[in-house]
Amino acid sequence: MQTYKVQDIRDHFINELKAERFTVDKTGQKTIEILGASFIADESAIFGTPVDEYIEKEFAWYRSMSTNIKDIYGPDRNPPLAWRYAANMHGEINSNYGLLIWSEKYFNQFDRVVQELDKNPDGRRATMIYNRPSIWAEYNENGKSDFICTNAVSYYIRDKKLHAVVQMRSNDVVFGYKNDYAWQHEVMILLIDRYLDLNIFSDLEIGDIYWQVQNLHVYERHFDLVK
Repeated sequence: MQTYKVQDIRDHFINELKAERFTVDKTGQKTIEILGASFIADESAIFGTPVDEYIEKEFAWYRSMSTNIKDIYGPDRNPPLAWRYAANMHGEINSNYGLLIWSEKYFNQFDRVVQELDKNPDGRRATMIYNRPSIWAEYNENGKSDFICTNAVSYYIRDKKLHAVVQMRSNDVVFGYKNDYAWQHEVMILLIDRYLDLNIFSDLEIGDIYWQVQNLHVYERHFDLVK
């Protein structure tokens, strides 16, 4: 079975842009897309460069488990436009990923995955579920537009390495992938640290992140980055 990597995905988008094979989204904007993309996330960006300052702010916001985007930067700076588009008039969203994996409301999934990996390191059940059936009633409540983009992430210990399979509903190549990759990589580091705390005599290294996306896309406004 052929295994694709980030460079393969990059080449595909470059070729699609050259061939002018576009779809048009609900706003009338052209996009280049891949349906059912699957590759090893071996680079932190497909196009563009990660913005470390923002990534750290987003991590802190995730750790706070706040569902209000005004808490990303605080009162002195507006949240990113993409988050403002997703939020209701009060700034509330659904997609605080820290809340989804750490809160009691969503069943302490981070701790449950650690426990599952500790109990059954060769197993296939260590999964954090981000999306939920109720999102159909919640994604647009009170003016939101936030249908959670990550469906689930599963973790596997193989050959003394922790691997992750990230399954996404939708992923913007330019902004979304960079920030989502940074988050998933950070969660893997945190999982390894917690696992090693439980297994004093064990060693475990970070492995591969397998990225599976139902719709991976580049918006027309970012076509100049596709090169």
